[in-house]
Amino acid sequence: MAAKKKLNFEGSMVRLEEIVSLLEKGDAPLEQAMALFEEGAKLLRECTKQLDEAEQKVTLLTSGKNGELVEEPFGGME
Repeated sequence: MAAKKKLNFEGSMVRLEEIVSLLEKGDAPLEQAMALFEEGAKLLRECTKQLDEAEQKVTLLTSGKNGELVEEPFGGME
């Protein structure tokens, strides 16, 4: 069996959508459904990790006291 190529974020999301669709149909044998579920869980963890890393890189540019641009760490929008 050939080694699987690591997908980028977008590719991982597409594959996750495919997996969800296959599982929702409900016609996969149990063994195949479990393999799909495990693959989906792995992809979800990887996507979450990539999103967390991207969030850490985001900075907001705001105006300082004298009008200069100041970089501030992204605190999240909640």
